[in-house]
Amino acid sequence: MSKFELKAEAQKLRREGSTINEIKDKLGLSKSTVSLWCRDITLTEEQYKKIKKEHIFKTQKGRLIGAQMNKNKRLNAIKEADILGKKFIKKISKRELLLIATALYWSEGSKSDSTSSFIFVNSDPEMILVMRLFLIDVLHIPHEDIVCSIQINIIHKERINIVLSFWKKLLNLQNSQIRKPYYINTRVNKVYDNYENYYGVCRLIVRRGKNLKYRMLGLIKAIKENIMSA
Repeated sequence: MSKFELKAEAQKLRREGSTINEIKDKLGLSKSTVSLWCRDITLTEEQYKKIKKEHIFKTQKGRLIGAQMNKNKRLNAIKEADILGKKFIKKISKRELLLIATALYWSEGSKSDSTSSFIFVNSDPEMILVMRLFLIDVLHIPHEDIVCSIQINIIHKERINIVLSFWKKLLNLQNSQIRKPYYINTRVNKVYDNYENYYGVCRLIVRRGKNLKYRMLGLIKAIKENIMSA
């Protein structure tokens, strides 16, 4: 197609309402050339509306495609991480569980002189379960000596029975092993999305656990000394 024919075709497409980019791609021309050839052509209001609508659609479509690509990358990264995790972490021995629980207690357990017992605090139910497993399977603490106390904002007071039932079932406790909940009277300006699935902070306590607390502190000290001397 000659230059004259290309120009005529470009102008024809423009009058029909095609965008500069559409004409450029269809005829294999540069954007500047198409803009120059079509600069004197005025589109109707309907054509402008159509182009704007198509532009919005393409933009939204592009964003959706980009979002899906990012989602796929994230899911693939998670999958690869899960595979790698299973490769490195085999069956956990009791000694490994002891080290894990000691590290958790180092982070979230009672250590100050103001506490006189073994107390482990966290809102993650699975972490609480790990600590319970450690107490029973590694330290051989009688199940009946394990109690819990729940700390939660007062906005959850109306669903406190649901909260207590959750921890009771999770930890396989009797009513006597669940202490009176402690309410935090702090004003909350909004209701969070996880309101119905939030179960507060669990304080896992061992009755008569003063010496157990000292044992945990001893384990923490041994780990610190071992690492620092390596």
